[in-house]
Amino acid sequence: MDEAELKARLHVMTQEHRDLDAAIDALARSPTADLLQIARLKKRKLRLKDEIAAINDLLIPDIIA
Repeated sequence: MDEAELKARLHVMTQEHRDLDAAIDALARSPTADLLQIARLKKRKLRLKDEIAAINDLLIPDIIA
């Protein structure tokens, strides 16, 4: 993937991460909250966070001083 593709993927993943956060929050506030569904969404959110970090590492390499 080139840099433009990585940035586009990063944007999509960041938006999905925000959407998951909102969905988790809405489900948690529900009086009939499905704890299993919330747990699944949280796992997906964590996977996205890891993927976002990996793409950021590719886009912004560490500079050894």
